[in-house]
Amino acid sequence: MIQFDNVSKRYSTGQEALNGLSLELGAAEMAFLIGHSGAGKSTLLKLVMLMERPTHGQLLVNGKNLNRLHKSQIPYYRRNIGVVFQNHQLLFDRSVFDNVALPLLVSGYQPREVGRRVRAALDKVGLLDKEKLNPIALSGGEQQRLGIARAVVHKPRILLADEPTGNLDPELSAEIMDLFRQFCAVGVTVLIATHDVDLISQMGVRRLQLQEGRLVEDGVPENAA
Repeated sequence: MIQFDNVSKRYSTGQEALNGLSLELGAAEMAFLIGHSGAGKSTLLKLVMLMERPTHGQLLVNGKNLNRLHKSQIPYYRRNIGVVFQNHQLLFDRSVFDNVALPLLVSGYQPREVGRRVRAALDKVGLLDKEKLNPIALSGGEQQRLGIARAVVHKPRILLADEPTGNLDPELSAEIMDLFRQFCAVGVTVLIATHDVDLISQMGVRRLQLQEGRLVEDGVPENAA
């Protein structure tokens, strides 16, 4: 599903964010991406999202070599990827419903299909009864769940999350992680970048640890439940 083959990424400033990275993430697999600030986590996610391209090496996603993907193909490629951000990136001049509907409208879905998919996504994250509210009326945890609904409304094969629980308390963080588990259980590949090692240490999920752009750990912790 996602395959890095000796991938390096050097920015024009001279910073080498990733160095000779090789790893594979299978279909319907869930993994955590951990490491210190500046270790390369965000760069790795940006490469999968095609916000950046590798300087060296090959990156394959769903069998496609991203190095060979033309710029005009990027919007179609991204339809298979959902992204959840720490700061939600919600639109506060639109309703909860309209925030989730936006990716579908951009992709040209018909209104009836938009309504069906949006309400299914909101129901999945427990916000169906709040579809008419402005997102500013939601709690922090609800706003994050809204961001997740927007990320999965187009039924992506891959779900990426960048510090999705960074601003939440432990109980809400656990709820968000449970949602990610549920999506993985129905076939979605989930990759989550996080600093919250305590939260994930007992989850029995694969951890990919980066250090100065290199993969230094890959596996499930021995003390995992």
